[in-house]
Amino acid sequence: MRCIITSLTLLCVTLNATAQIARVANTTLAFPQTPQTFGYTAEDAFPGITFNQPLAIATAPGETNRLFVVEKPGTIQVLTSLDSTPTKQLFFDISARVLSSGEEGLLGLAFHPNFASNRYFYIFYTTSVTTSAGTGRHDRLSRFTALAAPATNAEILATEVPMISQYDEASNHNGGDLHFGPDGYLYVALGDEGGGNDSGNNSQRIDKDFFAGLLRIDVDQLPGNLTPNTHPSVHAGTYKIPADNPFVGATSFNGSAVTTTNVRTEFWAVGLRNPWRFSFDAPTGRLLLGDVGQGAREEIDLIVKGGNYGWSYREGTIAGPRSNPPAGVNFIDPIWDTDRSIASSITGGVVYRGSRFAQLFGKYVFADYGTNRVFLMTFPETGPVQVQTLFTDSSPVGFGTDPQNGDVLYASIGNGTIRRLVYNSTPTGTALPATLSATGAFSDLGTLTPQPGIVPYEPNVSFWSDHAGKRRWFSIPTLTDRIAFEPDDNWSFPAGTIWIKHFDLETIRGNPATSRRLETRFLVKTTSGVYGVTYRWNSAQTEASLVPEAGETETIAINENGTLRNQTWRYPSRAECLQCHTAVAGHALSFNTPQLNRNFAYASGTNNQITALNNAGYFTATTLPALDTLYALAPAADTAATLEHRVRSYLAANCISCHQPGGAALGHWDARIETPTSNAGVINGPLVNNGGNSASRVIAPGSTALSILLTRISTRGVGQMPPLASTELDTTNITLVTTWVAALGSSSSSSSSSSSSSSSSSSSSSSSSSSSSSSSSSSSSSSSSSSSSGGTPSTPPPTGSSGGAFPPWLSALFAMLLLTKFRNATRNQIRS
Repeated sequence: MRCIITSLTLLCVTLNATAQIARVANTTLAFPQTPQTFGYTAEDAFPGITFNQPLAIATAPGETNRLFVVEKPGTIQVLTSLDSTPTKQLFFDISARVLSSGEEGLLGLAFHPNFASNRYFYIFYTTSVTTSAGTGRHDRLSRFTALAAPATNAEILATEVPMISQYDEASNHNGGDLHFGPDGYLYVALGDEGGGNDSGNNSQRIDKDFFAGLLRIDVDQLPGNLTPNTHPSVHAGTYKIPADNPFVGATSFNGSAVTTTNVRTEFWAVGLRNPWRFSFDAPTGRLLLGDVGQGAREEIDLIVKGGNYGWSYREGTIAGPRSNPPAGVNFIDPIWDTDRSIASSITGGVVYRGSRFAQLFGKYVFADYGTNRVFLMTFPETGPVQVQTLFTDSSPVGFGTDPQNGDVLYASIGNGTIRRLVYNSTPTGTALPATLSATGAFSDLGTLTPQPGIVPYEPNVSFWSDHAGKRRWFSIPTLTDRIAFEPDDNWSFPAGTIWIKHFDLETIRGNPATSRRLETRFLVKTTSGVYGVTYRWNSAQTEASLVPEAGETETIAINENGTLRNQTWRYPSRAECLQCHTAVAGHALSFNTPQLNRNFAYASGTNNQITALNNAGYFTATTLPALDTLYALAPAADTAATLEHRVRSYLAANCISCHQPGGAALGHWDARIETPTSNAGVINGPLVNNGGNSASRVIAPGSTALSILLTRISTRGVGQMPPLASTELDTTNITLVTTWVAALGSSSSSSSSSSSSSSSSSSSSSSSSSSSSSSSSSSSSSSSSSSSSGGTPSTPPPTGSSGGAFPPWLSALFAMLLLTKFRNATRNQIRS
């Protein structure tokens, strides 16, 4: 390799750029396509049928051969012929009226108890309308009539009868679940309007708006029931208040006087934050509800008439963000709550009353969207409820039952499928290898020499892993399977692809000789997704053993600048693996174009990784775009790249699993490097939780105090980002983001940010990464890495350097490369 130092960057020409990797089959890896299962698990209820962001499942009373699936963008699909060959058909489409970003959307569906005769169904959705309360986002409860065929969707839309249209100043915490109770009344779940810390002061009010509780209304307007009190949200004449509702005639609440005519007599229970799915158990009359916590607790509540569940004075069983609750107020504790290590976004479930599993009968099946866990709750005759984890599955967001047999069903928004709870009476599948040596990954554990067909790789920017150094490999065991390359999107991988990541940690910071082997992780691509496992190294550093499914935690003594302290290391559970390795992010987070568009020192020489993979036959396409027209991330230390591009690269590497369209994050900003900064919702981006300060933003130019993204990455504990897998601060990138925030505050940066962001985030002109900067970007980079093939259009190189003059052929080569790079980078900027 011969290098020239220019005024802008280090320009390297790889003279042996034709170095190749030979693709060979791997016959040693011993991971099953599906991990061995025993007991309860889930399977696709309707194989081959998928949905667009399914959120809820409903059945019409008395029907056994149809199932309805609510899709977040605003459609309802119906599955017919459940008893033979289920078929999906569109039942209703209101997407043109639905706001569906973030937590908005079509959120709930319920059929009238007399649906067979009156054809009424009810939905809850977010929409943009004008009422006397304001113009913009409203949470709306409406009734529609399912007209008989051949009625068109437009004709069904015309039957809408709005009942409640609540003006809503935030996009999150909307609730929206709907169910008719055994009493024939409609129950409606409502969130606290959103933001953080109950910023709208809604959770402990019965005389304000329709937020933070559970409503109970009479849609049949029966004699003896009452007219609702006047409110801008209420569509007069569309429902009544059951006369026995708990706040009818109330003159006080929480010890303070209220005006009776201002009371929202619709409330059945109050003090809820973000109720996400509830259900009735008809034989017992129990109403069970999952309430999503803010950052400390997740809870399941047994809802009773007039119950106050404490938010925002309480979060689960602990104190909430609001202090000094009124004296004498009795808050109802959840029947179960847990910290965020077990659950982080609870999904209420159903009590099993089916016929297939006697051991489940009368027990409550619920889940957690954040950790992918599916739980079982048992109600003993005396004492507290008992909860156990059954298994993990991808993003469960809403439960229902099969009307034919009572089987538990749930919607998986990540996979776009309806899943069915099943039981394996005998172990199925192949057991996971018990030790690292048994995995077949390495021919020599002492040197971590991989077996044939297992190829090393290195990303441009490594995910922050608490000072750990990392090495990575991948394998596609067969020679016929290939990767679908995408320049601007996730790559698609064949089932059987395996990624390996090994972690070392220096016990004396800055002294590589003190590195200790911690764990070696495997991510396995299956036909339906991925699963992850890890192996923990023994103290002798000679072998590693399979970590239990629940994961493990270790305290490690670290010498940092002469001071001894403890560092907590988390060996992830299999559920935690899936929290980051999401489908929306392509499962393999660093195996994509912007991460692999760089040189790597293979055994045969140095080459761009994308070129090497293509030449070896790993891609379905054989002709790829020019490398310097492709995205490439840049690490913090790569000062040849713009400050903005380095920040965006850090965010792409560390936040993309959740922060992108369709991701699990509540915030709406987009971490993908392909999204121009001006469109990413980062600079002056609105917040889901502003911490009580309306001036706060995702990034507030010039203000570190108001830049909540910076606050979150600078925090460990409640509210930290990333939300798991780290207990140590990434000071290098915290400094990087801090510098960017300050730079945005200057008039020149602020005025140019919008115009320059597109080119800096989409052009490879800001994505050069030299070998030295890349390997120093974090202690988790391999020393075998080299420079990115993309680069910044540079000034012409000098004809010589301290190393001597370059021959004419090499000078001509430099000139040709620079001209090509300049043209391609300019083309990229125009394209963006």
